[in-house]
Amino acid sequence: MRILVTGGAGFIGSALIRHIIKNTTDNVLNIDKLTYAGNLESLSEVSESSRYSFRQIDICDKEALEQSFADFNPDIVMHLAAESHVDRSIDGPAEFISTNIVGTYNLLEVARHYWQDLNDKDKGKFKFHHISTDEVYGDLENTTDLFTESTAYAPSSPYSASKASSDHLVRAWHRTYGLPIVITNCSNNYGPYHFPEKLIPLVILNALEGKPLPIYGKGDQIRDWLFVEDHARALYKVVTVGKIGETYNIGGHNEKQNIEVVKTICQILDELKPQANNELYDSLITYVKDRPGHDMRYAIDASKIKNELGWVPKETFESGIRKTVEWYLYNLEWCRRVQDGSYQRERLGVGQ
Repeated sequence: MRILVTGGAGFIGSALIRHIIKNTTDNVLNIDKLTYAGNLESLSEVSESSRYSFRQIDICDKEALEQSFADFNPDIVMHLAAESHVDRSIDGPAEFISTNIVGTYNLLEVARHYWQDLNDKDKGKFKFHHISTDEVYGDLENTTDLFTESTAYAPSSPYSASKASSDHLVRAWHRTYGLPIVITNCSNNYGPYHFPEKLIPLVILNALEGKPLPIYGKGDQIRDWLFVEDHARALYKVVTVGKIGETYNIGGHNEKQNIEVVKTICQILDELKPQANNELYDSLITYVKDRPGHDMRYAIDASKIKNELGWVPKETFESGIRKTVEWYLYNLEWCRRVQDGSYQRERLGVGQ
């Protein structure tokens, strides 16, 4: 197949492309704007493949998208390009509206006209896969509830509201124009090549430098953690055998409080790279004012993708987090290079 991936230089997108190039015979065109969080180094191990190509394009640039579709002739579009950091969306929501809503609209329109012009055989093969987040569902108040594919949307942040908007657009293009789509909503991803603004890489790198480990509020917010390579396998499974018009929730079956995550990282670092002063890393934990509008709990019911498509995660949180910490210990140069100087792991999104 010929797969056009948007946002393929980002964290999840690069994991997806690495998976496709290593494990299939498909061709991939990676379209990415290369914002601060997009980095082609994440694709260095597959970049020499004859089945991989890259174009630096903003999905808000409709003409560049049209040219890419015409040149590449994709069978499948996998749309991951998005602004994705909640704290940044609090400080500057405009970029999130532009990329996540207007950009998705542009891509849908280009894909729709491309699909409508295909011959019947190719038209029947085409699929538009929109990759989204569990944050569109909002906050789970009951400690036993889980997000299902029919859970009502109730986004809390500018980021999650923009992703909810894009989900609705994709469904509308299916309902109104017949565009063959699938949607996935995933829980919190972690793993190698994660830009150091998110909790896990931020904590690892701050700890190694002896800096404070900031915990929002009491650290009792609960997230379901999904190893990024498990997610990549799930995405490929959905786009190849998922049913048109359906939504699939992808979760890791790993509900953890944020404070548990941080303490687990500290314990692994105590074992693998103890501090020079022999103090335990959890002595660096610092509690800070909580994020405005912070959801307390996300948890995904991933039974549909298991029962209908046969996907289950391979990694437990314990195995995945150890792999992640070890990867950062061996790839500190990557971490230094991908930070362009505009972000120094400072606190964002305080709502002022």
